[in-house]
Amino acid sequence: MQSEHMSVWGLVSEASLVVQLVMVILVLASIASWYLIIQRGAALRRSERLLKTFLQRFRSGAELTQLYREDGDQPLPREAALQHIFLAGYQAFSQLQRQPGIAPDAVIEGVERSLYVAISEQEERLEGGLQFLATVGSVSPYIGLFGTVWGIMNSFLGLSMVQQATLSTVAPGIAEALIATAIGLFAAIPAVMAYNRFSARGQTLSARYYSFANELQARLHRRLHAGSPSVAAAA
Repeated sequence: MQSEHMSVWGLVSEASLVVQLVMVILVLASIASWYLIIQRGAALRRSERLLKTFLQRFRSGAELTQLYREDGDQPLPREAALQHIFLAGYQAFSQLQRQPGIAPDAVIEGVERSLYVAISEQEERLEGGLQFLATVGSVSPYIGLFGTVWGIMNSFLGLSMVQQATLSTVAPGIAEALIATAIGLFAAIPAVMAYNRFSARGQTLSARYYSFANELQARLHRRLHAGSPSVAAAA
């Protein structure tokens, strides 16, 4: 019976209600963060794969009008960020080209604004879930520490009611209190590591979005000033 009581499950079941509530909150936070880590990791891998695939098509010398028709005629996944940015920029280019008497510089400025709006939307999608991971990583240790302090406080209050305090009397209360800190660290460490990793990958993707936007603007600028008949046809 004593060994069962000193097991982890025994200590958790014998903990006070407040400490048990703290443990439940931390376990739920850990489960939610792990779900988000798996989900965001898969989404980022798919985003990186789709980005590389589209860049190969874009830089292979394919006609922009053809790319626009191919990607615009089918539903795109949310992770296809570069294609969404391309469609937004080229659509603005086509619409502005139809306006009579518009200056070429005004066309490029309109395309630039559309690209920045599309990039901002994709950056917002990249940041989804990071706030939760940051919250779990920063708050969980303190929640666990609160459970530990509360448990140790109850242990010392219990010791004041006995005439002789021994290690066997003190150990269970302190051990069950320290479990709360351990669970808090278990929830916080993966969340912090995932947050740092996802933030770095998101910044890399964001930089590539801006680089692609500049590349697209350069190609549209050349087509616009070339004055070729294909530009009017594309519009």
